[in-house]
Amino acid sequence: MAWCIVVKTYSHPAMHEIALTAVMQALSDPCRLAIVRELLGAKGRALACNEVRLNISKATRSHHFEVLRAAGIIHTKMDGTKCMTSLRRSELNKRFPGLLKLIAAGN
Repeated sequence: MAWCIVVKTYSHPAMHEIALTAVMQALSDPCRLAIVRELLGAKGRALACNEVRLNISKATRSHHFEVLRAAGIIHTKMDGTKCMTSLRRSELNKRFPGLLKLIAAGN
């Protein structure tokens, strides 16, 4: 019997394809904004999705991460069985200067 290992891959849009309207729409949800703030607080360290403190179902959590990924805000890669997510900090700072500072400062 042969074993087949399938590694999930994620697609990420190129930063030049990201529109500010898509980013702002993704950030309009309080859960997604909380995810981005957690990633900002991680200071560049990638987090597993279960490390982000949210009181929502796994399916809803996955949906929010997918919206952020499609908007170009986060980057996700597999590390063993974990999906590790990081903020596309330097790319976002180049494309939308001041946006992450504004998010970090907001309440």
